[in-house]
Amino acid sequence: MSAVSAQDVKTLRQRTGAPILACREALAEAEGDFERAVDLLRTRGEARAAKRAGTEAREGVVQAYIHTTNNKIGVLVEVDCETDFVARNERFIAFAYDVALHIATKPDLLAVSEEDVPAQEREREARIAAEQLSNVPEQARERAIAGKLESWLDEVVLLRQPHVNSDKYDGRTIEELRAALASETGENVIIRRFARFAVGA
Repeated sequence: MSAVSAQDVKTLRQRTGAPILACREALAEAEGDFERAVDLLRTRGEARAAKRAGTEAREGVVQAYIHTTNNKIGVLVEVDCETDFVARNERFIAFAYDVALHIATKPDLLAVSEEDVPAQEREREARIAAEQLSNVPEQARERAIAGKLESWLDEVVLLRQPHVNSDKYDGRTIEELRAALASETGENVIIRRFARFAVGA
C-alpha cells in the first residue's frame, strides 16, 4: 500500500469537509481510491457531520478538571456547539469533561488541531529531525523526516491522540469521539481551546 500524501488528504477534505485524520484513515483503508474513501467517510457519518462544520458554533461549555490525587494539575477546556439545547445535554458535558481529563495527563500538548501548531515549532522539529537523520541516505531522508514529524504531531496535537481511557473508548482518538458526537447530535462540535495548569510549571 502506498503512503497517503498530504495533498491527497487535503483534496479529500476539501471534497467532503471531513476531518483531516478521518480523511487520512479513509484514504489509507481505500488504498488511495478517492471514491471508495468518500464512501467510507459517508458510511461512518464523517461526511454528514462535516456538512455542518461550516455552521457557526456559538454555544457550548467551559469544563474544568482538577487532578484529585494531588490537586496540582488542572485543565480548562472550551467545547462549542450550535445550540444551548445540545450544550446542556449530559452526553455533551461528559465529552467535554473527558477531554479535560485527557489533557490533564498530556503535558506536551501544544494545539487542538494540526492547523493550530505554530509554524516555528513545526520548523524547529523538522530541523531537529534532519540533524538526527543526517546519516540516513539522501533518497530516504525526506521520508524519514516526515515520519518523525508525524510522530511528533501525534504527541502534541490533541485531536490526533487516542483518549487516555482506552478501556472506555476502545482506542478511539479525540477527533473520532468529537466526530461521533457531532454525528449523534447533528450539530457542529468544536474543541475551541484549552489551558493546562500545573503547580510550579
